[in-house]
Amino acid sequence: MSSIKVIGGDRLKGETKIQGSKNAALPIIAATVLNKGVTILKNCPRILDVFHMINVLKELGCSATWEGNTLIVDTTAVTSAKVSESSVQKMRSSILFLGALLGRCHEVTIAYPGGCSIGNRPIDYHLDSIRKMNVCLEEDKGIINCFTDKITGTDIFLKFPSVGATQNIILTAVLAEGITRIYNAAREPEVYELCTYLEEAGARINGKGTSFIEIEGVNKLHDAEHTLSPDRIAAGTYMAAVAAAGGEAVLLDAPVPQIESVIRVLIKIGCSIKATDKYIKISRSRRLLPYDVLRTQPYPGFPTDMQSQLMTVLSLSDGRSTIVEEIFDSRFQNADELKKMGAKITVETKNIAVISGVMHLNGAVVKAHDLRAGAALVIAGIAAHGETIVREATSIERGYEDICRDMSNLGANVQYCSDNIQ
Repeated sequence: MSSIKVIGGDRLKGETKIQGSKNAALPIIAATVLNKGVTILKNCPRILDVFHMINVLKELGCSATWEGNTLIVDTTAVTSAKVSESSVQKMRSSILFLGALLGRCHEVTIAYPGGCSIGNRPIDYHLDSIRKMNVCLEEDKGIINCFTDKITGTDIFLKFPSVGATQNIILTAVLAEGITRIYNAAREPEVYELCTYLEEAGARINGKGTSFIEIEGVNKLHDAEHTLSPDRIAAGTYMAAVAAAGGEAVLLDAPVPQIESVIRVLIKIGCSIKATDKYIKISRSRRLLPYDVLRTQPYPGFPTDMQSQLMTVLSLSDGRSTIVEEIFDSRFQNADELKKMGAKITVETKNIAVISGVMHLNGAVVKAHDLRAGAALVIAGIAAHGETIVREATSIERGYEDICRDMSNLGANVQYCSDNIQ
């Protein structure tokens, strides 16, 4: 595993371009299985999670090649409907092959998913919904076997607007007989973009971007070319870096409408932000203000994937802030790491953390417990006095093409190094 070395204490100044969206790329890569042909994905991020999804495609008999940041996927032949347990355990998004393979092959064998250690993330909503679509489902020692003679459209009511469940239902329904209606569907941009890609490939979908999505099954899809939107969480992460360290930066190709909730929070705590359809300019010159209660919520609320980064930012504010994590139940592991750097954080319950801002953080050796927590520690290192080593930083590569490159573009002193560094 690699580490990231950060020499902090300087204000940021620079510009960087936002990569393609991780959270949009993963479901669309799974969705390519529904087409017996070629899909071209432009602006695809070259990140670890995408590489994992490509490996699953290859296990299924498909092929994928790169031309720069364009991914060309050939799913003409699918020779297996089984996803190996080792592949599934590497990342949670592999569960999306459940719906895609059901749609294509009417059968699938897949293990329960793995991924980041951010708490209990059951897939009951996925399985309960798919059962209602005339799919037989058997579970044995963590392996899920699904099969059907035909997928039948139906009405599905989700108890919670789960992004993954919504996407899996859509993937299962695209080639089904009849109409599938999803009530209380997730509204995240990644669901909207999956629907957009599928429409480009010939699917019939109404209501994307709303809590009611209707899918009319079609006989087949066709080849399509899709350009992925910029990554809203990467954009939010780099905005948080400027908020924590001070200075100013320009983020090119930032998806402004998708991160309005993050922009509102950063403005409220003292950042100046100018947003256009081509860039975001953010600056921070005075001491940050605290934020009374910051709650993570389904889109369009504040994203859980930005919670760790804002914990770092608020640890440097002038007062007391509270974060309430309402999506996952184990996403405060970063609190102990930040405390090693001088932050004052009290985790009162599994989903409530109270942050008392300090004047500055100090460099330390810390550990990245998951993707976003690791990025948040890089931000802490940039804002801290002295040297910070972020151990086990490979997890950061799951979602950021090159966080050291992008942070360096913004003026930070950040570089990869060996985990053996003292």
